[in-house]
Amino acid sequence: MRSRVALLATLLLTCLSAPSALAASAVIKDGGTIQLGSTTYRLDGIDAPAIDQLCIDEHADVWSCGVEARDQLTKLIGGKPIHCDDIGVDPTFKKRRLGVCKLDGDPTSLSEQLVSQGYALNVEASATGRFKPDEAAAKDSRSGLWKGCFVAPSDFRVGKKDGTLLGNSCPANRDQQIRDALFPADLPMPDSCNIKGKYAVRARVTGNVGIYHLQACRSYPGLAQDHWFCSEEDAQAAGFRRAYNCRPSSKSK
Repeated sequence: MRSRVALLATLLLTCLSAPSALAASAVIKDGGTIQLGSTTYRLDGIDAPAIDQLCIDEHADVWSCGVEARDQLTKLIGGKPIHCDDIGVDPTFKKRRLGVCKLDGDPTSLSEQLVSQGYALNVEASATGRFKPDEAAAKDSRSGLWKGCFVAPSDFRVGKKDGTLLGNSCPANRDQQIRDALFPADLPMPDSCNIKGKYAVRARVTGNVGIYHLQACRSYPGLAQDHWFCSEEDAQAAGFRRAYNCRPSSKSK
């Protein structure tokens, strides 16, 4: 009997000391969104670029700042265990949760670290978004997005082409050229993100802002997209519904 009790105690201690399975399976979806198990969290207090957002660097060249922001978050996490305090439904992306997420043992949130590195903006309206000094420091040091010129991620997501230009390299005499570069007619596709999103007034009937088109959709070829998505879940979270002319198909890549 004693040996059985000792064995059960050992097994219990082993389970308690093991890293969380949810943390171990963390998936970085973009610069401000992570998935732990079946729950997707948007990092609270910040506004980070979508995966397909473009920015302009200090040399006036276009760069994929959305991909870089995702990669920076991936580097920050480095495969380490994460825990997120769930603070409720995301008011912007209804199918996601807001989370204050940290690496185990690190008191600084991932949100604060991203703002400090210049890859996300502070959100004043958030209860935990108190990163204005970090944002100012990143701007002064021309870190991340601030080295060039960009629009707020929230403006890019809704296609607000006349939004305020931010950054340290936004010459007034090149305003229109800059906007044309940030919102090109043919938005480059990020790797493995081949779902096309198109804003559509008719999508409002179903409470959406647009329609997404898979490669299996008859409407896909030749469609000029407004956004690229990496998965149907990402498209739906952003307020897009699937095109009705899509054939049944396997999951999109």
